[in-house]
Amino acid sequence: MKKTITLAALGLAALPGLAQAQSSDCGEVSITEMNWASSAIVTSVATFLMEQGYGCDVTKVPSSTTPSLVSVAENGSPDIVTELWINGTPAYDRLSEQGVITTLTDVLSDGGIEGWWIPKYIADEHPEVTTLEGLLANPEVVGARFHQCPEGWGCKNTNRALADAVDLEGNGFEVFQHGSGETMATSIAAAFENNEPWLGYYWAPTSVLGKYEMVSVDLGEYNHEVHMCNADPDCEEVGVSSYPVGPVKTVVTTSFADEHPDLTELMTNVQFTNAQMGDVLAWQEANNASADEAAVYFLTSYTDVWRDWVNEEASENLSMLLQ
Repeated sequence: MKKTITLAALGLAALPGLAQAQSSDCGEVSITEMNWASSAIVTSVATFLMEQGYGCDVTKVPSSTTPSLVSVAENGSPDIVTELWINGTPAYDRLSEQGVITTLTDVLSDGGIEGWWIPKYIADEHPEVTTLEGLLANPEVVGARFHQCPEGWGCKNTNRALADAVDLEGNGFEVFQHGSGETMATSIAAAFENNEPWLGYYWAPTSVLGKYEMVSVDLGEYNHEVHMCNADPDCEEVGVSSYPVGPVKTVVTTSFADEHPDLTELMTNVQFTNAQMGDVLAWQEANNASADEAAVYFLTSYTDVWRDWVNEEASENLSMLLQ
């Protein structure tokens, strides 16, 4: 950890005499804290900047993809939804068309990578299972189990549809749904530690795919219509399509964008490359650090990046904490 004194600041409201001068203009803000590592880091970084730079009173709202948009549609909150993977989220298009949400930026500027993965040591020994056809013909090679996303993640619907389309269970596979992203990551670590087979969904940027060498299964060509149908839990015409490189957005409620132009500008500027996020995630795992501690690592290691995100007054406030 580069600056331990900064850790305390992440747990505080805006410091007296620092960013309080702007608090009357900012007020209360709510932001999602999605239940996977990179999104939690985005939220912690944004929260720090809003509280210490702009004097906001920020509430983190634990959530995941589908529940966050349901809440926005029904309650008009939270104000900010970070790291929204829209390819598996049909509600995104609907709420955008209705003017409920405003899209600000690609928070992962390189986009997100999704797919079905196996360990490279399995692929090297059994290259036949790197294709969907070979996979279905050899379930025992990958452990005859598919590791599925937790409830509430958009990928759960898409994986379910793909599994149904290829009759995964009929071909001898168990579909095992994880309770959290943490258990998914743990299952991969355990497989690598014991040189065991593993098959399941995963995505990048993550510390997991940075640390463990995995090979994606060829799911065939990408078909937009099929993929969007698969993502919709009510669609019956499921089919086979690979995952595209996914746009990963930050969205806000349209009312928030209208009422908070300074924060809207800030959140429009908040972008991470996959290399930057991968570095932060790897540091977090190596140091057994929290999302807030990983945010401090980013803020102290990438000063030249986030300085361009904030306005002049916020930059002056933050310079008193982060040199």
